[in-house]
Amino acid sequence: MSEGEPKQPMADARQVSSMNSLDEAFEYLEKHADAQDVDESALAKIRHKVDWHILPLLFCCYFLQFIDKVMYNYAAVMGMKADLGLKGNNFSDAATAFFVAYLVAEVPNAYLLQKVPPAKWLGANVALWGVAAAAAAGAKDYRTLLTARIFLGIFEATVGPSMMLISSHYWTKSEQAPRFTFWYLGLGVAQIIGGLISFGFQHVHHHFEGWRIMFIVMGLITVVVGVATYFFVPDSPMKAKFLSETEKVALLRHIRVNQTGVHNGKFQPKQIIEAILDPQIWLLTINVVLQSVSSGVVTTYSATLIATFGFGGPISALLNMPSGVVSIFFTLLVGFGIRRASNRWAWVFICSIPGIIGGGLLSFLPKTNRAGVLIGIYLVNAIVAPLPVIYHWTAANCAGHTKRAFASALVAGSFSIGNIIGPQTFQARDAPEYRPAKIAVLATQAAAAVLAVVLWQYYIWENKRRDRVQEAQTDDESVTDAKAWGGLTDKENKGFRYVY
Repeated sequence: MSEGEPKQPMADARQVSSMNSLDEAFEYLEKHADAQDVDESALAKIRHKVDWHILPLLFCCYFLQFIDKVMYNYAAVMGMKADLGLKGNNFSDAATAFFVAYLVAEVPNAYLLQKVPPAKWLGANVALWGVAAAAAAGAKDYRTLLTARIFLGIFEATVGPSMMLISSHYWTKSEQAPRFTFWYLGLGVAQIIGGLISFGFQHVHHHFEGWRIMFIVMGLITVVVGVATYFFVPDSPMKAKFLSETEKVALLRHIRVNQTGVHNGKFQPKQIIEAILDPQIWLLTINVVLQSVSSGVVTTYSATLIATFGFGGPISALLNMPSGVVSIFFTLLVGFGIRRASNRWAWVFICSIPGIIGGGLLSFLPKTNRAGVLIGIYLVNAIVAPLPVIYHWTAANCAGHTKRAFASALVAGSFSIGNIIGPQTFQARDAPEYRPAKIAVLATQAAAAVLAVVLWQYYIWENKRRDRVQEAQTDDESVTDAKAWGGLTDKENKGFRYVY
């Protein structure tokens, strides 16, 4: 690109932005218009540098977010129910309260993620949820446990949407999938490490119960990670201190093809209305709800189900660890499968199949068939792999910063809806078989598989419709600065094409 080439597109971008706020990346590029392009080798080194500076901390954040839920799962078989005098559905209700708070907190998050730097907001909330997790060790009864879970839900609510926005700032759409996959692997690792943590703390003999010490230790570790995230994860490529000015410009020019922008602070209500009326947003949201019903079941009750086989708490914790191996395997399969062969919808569909089989084994095998039911529990964990795909879809297919922030919060919040429904399918009256909960896993996975196909067909139809319109109007298909940085939504930008 010659030095003078960007001038006219930038002028076009200012004209387009008369109704839409210009992206901050545009302003930065305009100030550095004379910066030289870099070759592919240098660009690869920039990506490598970004990966090493950002992904490890995002991984730690997601690992700790899930370890919190795993700890609650294991605390049930570590004596927490008896220690706090929990009765009937108290345990399920406290699990539900977490996700109700999580869902409610997404409402202000949709606004704050536009106004507050996303990495700073993420780091602060991670540190605060660490404090809340440690404080949960002081629970004395059901009411104090309920209070602790509500605060945890409030502080964890920003993790999903913040990480989705941050991840969309540094890589192209095709590059994003394996990066989303990397930090999402924290879930599977948490399932494995969580089993070891629970097993270890069940052998701690102190005047404090093991589950209380577990909450304190993991809470303090979370605070440390939150502080590190606050100070070391940049809010945007323009603020990345580990990149030179030339590298920042090269990275922004590289991700320009996304046509989703990086960040601007102008809140645009019309983009909220567009998101509410956008069919893809609701298809993505419903799919996450369906996926997370099963996720809520296995997250909160897998150790409890294994304990019904007659195993003690320590053995139940260890037997639950292979669930993490299944999660990691399918998450890696999907992440790198998308990178090589795209077809996001197909990978969501494929992962629903072992979920359906697992739900069937749980639902219809007698409890005496321990091996079969245990395999069913493990297979259901394949359903966690489609979630980063849907998160990536949301970040890649929603342009316009207000719309993208709102959609990210909505999709992340829908995860909590499924997790509200999932634990509530476990009713005390259904013990020890909990058959309605197992059937819920089977039904929701089948529905999620069908919905993935519907979403695929919608994107194909919409892209073809746009192709026809563009051909009739003979519009320029090239990615201009007006399209990349002009603040246009995916609906306003007729050159935008959806990935599927």
